[in-house]
Amino acid sequence: MNNSLAVVLIASGVAYGTPLLFAALGELLAERSGVLNLGVEGMMLVGAVMGFWADESFHVPTGIALALAIVVAALAGAVMAAVHAFLVITLRANQIVSGLALTIFAGAAGLSSYLGNDLQLSDKPARHAFGPLLPKALQNLPVVGPILLGQNILVYISWILVVGIGLYLTRTRPGLNVRAVGEAPSAADTMGINVTAYRYAHTLVGGALAGVGGATITLALTPQWVSGITGGSGWIAVALVIFAFWRPGLCLVGAYFFGALQAVAPELQARSISLGPTVLWTNSLPYLMTVLVLVVAASGTARRRLGAPGALGTAYVREAR
Repeated sequence: MNNSLAVVLIASGVAYGTPLLFAALGELLAERSGVLNLGVEGMMLVGAVMGFWADESFHVPTGIALALAIVVAALAGAVMAAVHAFLVITLRANQIVSGLALTIFAGAAGLSSYLGNDLQLSDKPARHAFGPLLPKALQNLPVVGPILLGQNILVYISWILVVGIGLYLTRTRPGLNVRAVGEAPSAADTMGINVTAYRYAHTLVGGALAGVGGATITLALTPQWVSGITGGSGWIAVALVIFAFWRPGLCLVGAYFFGALQAVAPELQARSISLGPTVLWTNSLPYLMTVLVLVVAASGTARRRLGAPGALGTAYVREAR
């Protein structure tokens, strides 16, 4: 039963969808504050390479090494996000242009590849890698074993984040404040909410989560580093926020759906089932998501219909008092 195609695809969807979920939750926080971050792909790549470097560099017990690697990946993503935040919040640069520039700068042919090659990380297996957290007996339980109980700790942390971010945005004063900043920054400013501080904080946290998403790939899914290892996951994560109508719970559903799509081709191939156009479809996903994101980002009508934050992508200029 556990080897059936449905169970394997759902379990793979959870595993492959976790990097997408981390990145999407980070993007959701940034967008809720009114900042559109199209640099997620670059931040994931930098987080992936720096997390892998930390895993290789720290000669400590496995648990500590992996924890440090995740921290380093988060810091790397946050540093990249800080550049974006400075450009679009302080200098009021165009958010689409800034995000695209960061992705190009840090992308597969840019900073991430330079770091990986300079640090000699290519063609090395990870010194430490995340494996299933729970005992083998639980992992072998019918259906729920491989799907829910055979996952690594990052999967469970992502579930906690989904619940935590959902409660934060709907049940706490800072969460309600950030929603106000994203909807009507002028009104929020009049109420005494520091628009700049909220946008900076949530953009940095978003970048950190994107970095963790990248490290999830190099330390859990495919414990190695190769140039361009994220394969467009950042674009899918940004589009996920749109598909999820800016809700954390729907981000989880969407991430697992796209994760399962990524697993379809290799699983069918392993079972000697004809792929048809499946490979073409899955390979083209990042590009389709890119087009969708740019259309939505550039169209005010589309944003309103989908329920996007009212000030998403708009720089805030404080009026003189």
